[in-house]
Amino acid sequence: MPQHAVDELIDVLDLEPIEVNIFRGVSPQEDRQRIFGGQVAGQALVAAARTVDTDRRVHSLHAYFLRAGDPRVPVLYEVERLRDGGSFSTRRVAAIQHGKVIFNLSASFQAAEEGFDHAFPMPDVPPPDGIPTLRDRVLAAGVAAAPWIDRPRPIDIRHVEWTDPGSPRPVEPRQHVWLRADGRLPDDPLLHTIVLTYASDMTLLDTATLPHGASWFDPTRFMASLDHAMWFHRPFRADDWLLYAQDSPSASGGRGLARGLVFTRDGTLVATVMQEGLIRKVR
Repeated sequence: MPQHAVDELIDVLDLEPIEVNIFRGVSPQEDRQRIFGGQVAGQALVAAARTVDTDRRVHSLHAYFLRAGDPRVPVLYEVERLRDGGSFSTRRVAAIQHGKVIFNLSASFQAAEEGFDHAFPMPDVPPPDGIPTLRDRVLAAGVAAAPWIDRPRPIDIRHVEWTDPGSPRPVEPRQHVWLRADGRLPDDPLLHTIVLTYASDMTLLDTATLPHGASWFDPTRFMASLDHAMWFHRPFRADDWLLYAQDSPSASGGRGLARGLVFTRDGTLVATVMQEGLIRKVR
């Protein structure tokens, strides 16, 4: 079943070309009020990459979530080719639904190059093998209103630290999450980058709620991504375990800021993520 979910994710990320620089994406058949932000970001990156020479790898992306996406209808992705230089290619992508832009992404691609090389070390945390899955964590907590927990999930997420979402308590705004595609991915390096882009939106903003005793499970709390930025440093496989080390430097004005470092299991830093999101109390 997990491989089936991974294969479905690959299909969702495989856009249909409509015209030069125009692509169409669809959402999975799930009961959602709005499109998952990681899906739109991943699809937009696919659209950008389809217009760039394959010898250039994406090294950064910057995106804004402008409107809630409607999962019932396709998304059109329009790519603007801003620049193709000797080493870098830059693209801007607009995601459109109902005649309006719902998401905007800029991405930069670079030809392979040598230079200075250093990186932060990976935090010392327990390995993923003995850590319960998200499903096991939620069921053990006895959260009753969670029928979605048995839905096949393409990403296996394992929290090193865990706060019961049914009775959260204030803790330090830091968390470590192991994640990977819950099945085998093809060897295409671009696809692994896109799957990490998809997964990077799953737990990051939650970090900003931790010191306030809030929970992503709280129905009185509205949370939504506002912007998202990623930098890709080194090659990796998204179907091998990756440690997502997250913290939140600040929350104010109804917004929370969170950042993450992504490491391979052997300790190699492969990506950096930043995100600001809306966090509101629903009255």
